[in-house]
Amino acid sequence: MNERPTKEEYASFYEGYIQLVPEGNVIELLEQQGTQVNTAIRALTEEQGNFRYDAGKWSVKEVFGHLIDNERIMSGRLLRIARGDVTSLPGYDQDILMSSHPFESYTMIDLAEEYAAVRHSTALLLRRLSTEAWLRRGIVNDHPASTRSIACVITGHELHHLSVLRERYGIKL
Repeated sequence: MNERPTKEEYASFYEGYIQLVPEGNVIELLEQQGTQVNTAIRALTEEQGNFRYDAGKWSVKEVFGHLIDNERIMSGRLLRIARGDVTSLPGYDQDILMSSHPFESYTMIDLAEEYAAVRHSTALLLRRLSTEAWLRRGIVNDHPASTRSIACVITGHELHHLSVLRERYGIKL
């Protein structure tokens, strides 16, 4: 899918993520991003993975864990909307998810494997969508959401966090 979503297809708080996504086929962008990120995760040491740039901030492992969790949730939303489910879908609290799961116990290889599996699953889902499915709309957390907007949010959300990893954690990606 090459067409960008219109502003009516997503909540305004996703605008920043969607604007980060470069023009082009979002599936190809997502797959390229997945390959690059997986390579980067595998290159990090355990010490780098446990680094926090400040007290109370997520570790590098937790940032990657958050990306995995978010993609799973967003892909589930995307699937339901793409298949025509008009049920209003709930939001989620990232801090609850992060506080209840021990990403620090993961090795960097564990994170790379889980990230790769989730990204592969998302890409397969997107590759098999019809044109009609890409344009379907639903409601998420009381806001409009289209299949294509969620695909862009997944990609842009990750771009945002990769920028944070470079700027605040000193991780070369």
